[in-house]
Amino acid sequence: MSSIPARLPLTKARINLGAVVKRVHLNKEYVILEKDGIPIAGLMDIDEFESYLESRDPHVRRAITESNRDIASGRTRSAEKFLAEIREHGSRTRKRRKQA
Repeated sequence: MSSIPARLPLTKARINLGAVVKRVHLNKEYVILEKDGIPIAGLMDIDEFESYLESRDPHVRRAITESNRDIASGRTRSAEKFLAEIREHGSRTRKRRKQA
């Protein structure tokens, strides 16, 4: 994956649209489309585009901010610790069911 976007005249992109889209999707490349040498649009893979759109959602931004505050204040635990707690809870629940 190249970090420098390819620049492509719109006329060439139109002729080779399938190949350009395949490059963008499979290689996770960026392509800047130009008209008369002026950038007018950019292409990126849909997964990255959806992530970009999600990151602009005010609800998601608020959740990220709250999550960062929780991390900074120590109100979090590792995934390993959380999974261990779930397993322990499940184990206790199964033991109670067997006793009943």
